[in-house]
Amino acid sequence: MKLIVGLNNNNLKYKNTRHNIGSWFVETLAKTYKKKFKIKKIFLGKISKIEINKKKVYLLIPNTYINLSGNSVLLFIKYYKIKKKNIIIVHDELDLIPGIAKFKRGINCCGHNGIKHIAKKIKYDKFYRLRIGIGHPVKNNNINKFVLNKPKKNEKKLINNAIKKAIKSIKILIKKNIIIAMNKLHNYK
Repeated sequence: MKLIVGLNNNNLKYKNTRHNIGSWFVETLAKTYKKKFKIKKIFLGKISKIEINKKKVYLLIPNTYINLSGNSVLLFIKYYKIKKKNIIIVHDELDLIPGIAKFKRGINCCGHNGIKHIAKKIKYDKFYRLRIGIGHPVKNNNINKFVLNKPKKNEKKLINNAIKKAIKSIKILIKKNIIIAMNKLHNYK
């Protein structure tokens, strides 16, 4: 059993911002399988379930602010007894340009507060991450403003293409393994 978590700021004014790319990915994945989400207050989020190659895959979008995502993830994995090594967190990545998506394992040198909170709450930092590039603001002091704003039209198109490629790679990951999925995703043209 796997869990794919799409990080999200639960506030309508942030819905289409760069910081919510994790939830964009998970929502697109659910639509690919014609599944809808149900709000589950006991998990502080909304959930769905898909099946890839006869394997159950849970989808979770925390209904918290990103910096508190670990609360939702912890409740979910305890309830469904999901192994921590079977968690994939999907989030925005400043260090990748729009159009690029990459897998990574662990949180080493990760400046993303949502990832840090999840690792702290579940007491595990070796989970897989799917990082979707949003680019970097010209000035470092504008990072919060940058991630909490909508991407430009051309950036959004690139981000949506990266999401499509990443969905194909998630299917490979579930059917085969992370190495094959990683090689495929990292070598898309």
